[in-house]
Amino acid sequence: MDGRAAPAQSEGDVNHSDRRAAWAGRHVGPASRALVERDAAAFLPQSLSSPCLSAIRRAEGIWIEDMDGRRFMDFHGNSAHHIGYAHPRLRAALHAQLDDLSFAPRRFACEPAAELAERLAGLSPTGPGSRVLFAPSGSDAIEMALKIARLATGRFKTLSFWDAFHGAGFGASSVGGEALFRSHGIGPLLPGAEHVAPFACQRCPYGFPSPGAAPDLDACRMACARMLRYALEKEGDIAAVVAEPVRAVPYLPPPGFWAAVRQACDETGALLIFDEIPTGLGKTGALFTHERVGAVPDMVVLGKALGGAMLPVAAVIARAGLEVGGDRAIGHYTHEKNPLLARAGLTTLDIIAEEGLAGRAADLGRHALQRLEEIAARHPGVAGVRGAGLLLGMEMEEPDRAEAVLYAALERGLSFKVTMGRVLTLSPPLIIARDDLDRALDILDGCLGTRTR
Repeated sequence: MDGRAAPAQSEGDVNHSDRRAAWAGRHVGPASRALVERDAAAFLPQSLSSPCLSAIRRAEGIWIEDMDGRRFMDFHGNSAHHIGYAHPRLRAALHAQLDDLSFAPRRFACEPAAELAERLAGLSPTGPGSRVLFAPSGSDAIEMALKIARLATGRFKTLSFWDAFHGAGFGASSVGGEALFRSHGIGPLLPGAEHVAPFACQRCPYGFPSPGAAPDLDACRMACARMLRYALEKEGDIAAVVAEPVRAVPYLPPPGFWAAVRQACDETGALLIFDEIPTGLGKTGALFTHERVGAVPDMVVLGKALGGAMLPVAAVIARAGLEVGGDRAIGHYTHEKNPLLARAGLTTLDIIAEEGLAGRAADLGRHALQRLEEIAARHPGVAGVRGAGLLLGMEMEEPDRAEAVLYAALERGLSFKVTMGRVLTLSPPLIIARDDLDRALDILDGCLGTRTR
């Protein structure tokens, strides 16, 4: 595991330095503190990663352990640990691949890379004839998808959602909607990156109240989808809509939303790109998140968990008909066809399939969601709960309460992230035992019932 990744933070979180410092002062031991200080002296400071909260010496299964021996159930994992940390089967496969073939220059085909591309194309709902490109990060893969969309449509504009995160590169930050990656003196981003308000029925940006867990579609008439269509029609020359089919907050789309967007894209000539970097590969209860939202994209982007929480690898899967860059270099990465990275992806896919992890996520997710609803009913200040598979969220009415619960949970050995300032986002590995899942939910229940500092 990347020892620099603070378990208390994530994309879009605010660094609440006072409470963070107070927690570290009480709970970070001397060995962890020494490494955190070395890290801070060596790395350029930046929000969300340096300086760090603590230091990691071991990661295995659902657990991370700091330099002083404190253990945490990791319900964060930067969305990379679907198969858990240090999966023995993946470790063995990578050792064997190192002995067999450790690198391949781009101009030479290698068997693992070709097999992974074939596997992903065959699994993808984008259909027969789909093609694949690999990249070393999800942000890079998003930018490759943008290039393909420009070449295929002859247009350069994009339409995406405010509050979305699609990566930290300039192109990915441009289509993303988080201020942390778009401002603070960075300067102009890509031209033509247009945005609309996202779907978020529990906190509808168009002002329509949502009774309980279900949106009132009779009242709102799906204003979010209608506004997206309006923007597509008014702009008239959008190359692609770029979006998460289920937002990693998590926020779930209202019924019929993506079918309406798919139709609007078809009628205006825009491509639909689904970013499943944090949510794909079984996390939401299906191998591909968009399998259950009623729309098939033109391209889907995967990353994070594809490398099995060991190696960085991401992929763009494009439907037939988008072979438009044969005379250009769309990605051209040094490790584009690295056999070691490809072996990580192949073995991760094998583990997800053979251990039934997508179905397991669906089953455990239903159990966890029911428990979260019961927990929420016992505690004031909870605005709602929601989830898809093992991507779960509990939204607090007050951001300060969310942060306080986070640090209280860390004290008791549970790490998760707070998203958008108020959503306790729980994203455990898909291998988690039901008893461990219940134990984590018990910790959360106890933290909600305790006066926290």
